[in-house]
Amino acid sequence: MLLQLSSGQGPAECELAVAKLAHALRLEYPKMMVHKTVAGVRPGCFKSVLLASDEEVSCLEGSIQWVCPSPFRPHHKRKNWYVDVSIVNKGVREEFHDNLVRFETFRSSGKGGQYVNKVETGVRAVYVPLGLSVESTEARSQHMNKKLALNRLYTLIADINHQSEADAARLRRLEHTRLERGNPVRVYEGAEFNRRE
Repeated sequence: MLLQLSSGQGPAECELAVAKLAHALRLEYPKMMVHKTVAGVRPGCFKSVLLASDEEVSCLEGSIQWVCPSPFRPHHKRKNWYVDVSIVNKGVREEFHDNLVRFETFRSSGKGGQYVNKVETGVRAVYVPLGLSVESTEARSQHMNKKLALNRLYTLIADINHQSEADAARLRRLEHTRLERGNPVRVYEGAEFNRRE
């Protein structure tokens, strides 16, 4: 499970709240790991932090409120800072396994001399879990066409994985704009970032 903490395009105080929340959650959930960070405008602050967790943390989804006078602007009136917590998609990654490929042979047309339309040198490779299929007919031997078809399948699945990861990253970026200021699922107070019970 990936948990994204975001300042929601808020000021430096919200970015500091992201850093403090990430630290507090890692103390609360010791197995939680930092997956990725986006630095904020000030040292030690983050626009967003992506945390990976094997534990059930869906109760954290929503907005987190930090009640504290601004540590950066001493006479600023605002004392409430918010962080958006979202469960986000990592991007489904399809692992390629040779043993899940089904091969079909057929007679190929084109170059091949006396063997054209007499020997089944063309190869269709079907990746069974996804139903993807590719063909190779350019080589004169079935063995070589089998290798070419396998390489094409591998490339096709790599492209699908790349697109899935890009889509997941785009959705994570969209999450930054949906910060709700109010109705927090948790409230922390003071420079020590103590959780209000």
